[in-house]
Amino acid sequence: MSTSATHDERMAKLTFASVYPLYLTKVEKKNRTEQELQQVIEWLTGFDAAKQKELIDQKVTFESFFDQAKLNPNAELIAGMICGYRIEEIQTKLTKEVRYLDKLVDELAKGKKMEKILRG
Repeated sequence: MSTSATHDERMAKLTFASVYPLYLTKVEKKNRTEQELQQVIEWLTGFDAAKQKELIDQKVTFESFFDQAKLNPNAELIAGMICGYRIEEIQTKLTKEVRYLDKLVDELAKGKKMEKILRG
């Protein structure tokens, strides 16, 4: 499934700072913690909690966020539907990376065990 150029551009320009509070609210509503959210983000990107805060403070775009990230080699094991898209069919690298993050947060909020979320 292809995403549109407009969709991909919108994803690139979103700031991590604008999305992080939404992720946090989503997981906390399901009795998960900020530390668990940070652990999931660190697994995917290599950014520890301090670096995540720094990137939030800098209001980096997702494009810059993922340019700086060292994506976990097992990230390609993240599959399934998120926001109406099948992750494994997304062609645009950045959009796929953002959807990886969305999917991990979704799994955390749905109560999946951390060992299952952190594939491999």
